[in-house]
Amino acid sequence: MFSSELDILALYGLFVCLTLLAQVTGAATQFDMGYLLSSRDEKRTLEGMVGRLDRALTNSVTAMALFAPAVLLVFAKDASSHLTLICAQVFLIARVLYVPAYVFNLVGIRTLLWLAGFATTIGLYILSLFASV
Repeated sequence: MFSSELDILALYGLFVCLTLLAQVTGAATQFDMGYLLSSRDEKRTLEGMVGRLDRALTNSVTAMALFAPAVLLVFAKDASSHLTLICAQVFLIARVLYVPAYVFNLVGIRTLLWLAGFATTIGLYILSLFASV
């Protein structure tokens, strides 16, 4: 399951899907169905834990937008190594822990987890750049 960077990308994609389902479920507890089914021209803000989950989801999608190309570069350049796999694994663990840390407002821990995920993403880009050197 954690045997390749692409597997980890797929697992993270599934995790983001689960986070989206949790956010939608939470939004349904704060907004009426009419608003949820509308075009949402009227801006409403989610509050409390559901609001934090919404922001964690947005952050997770941004992380995916940065992580996915890094993983694809590693494979396109045939740069997969023990180090790239460790980077991807640390990314996944950090990002999976990031969401509950955000939801439960664990401020310092949340920041460290974000930094770990971001740093490993940068690591994948750097490792892919130097793979052909």
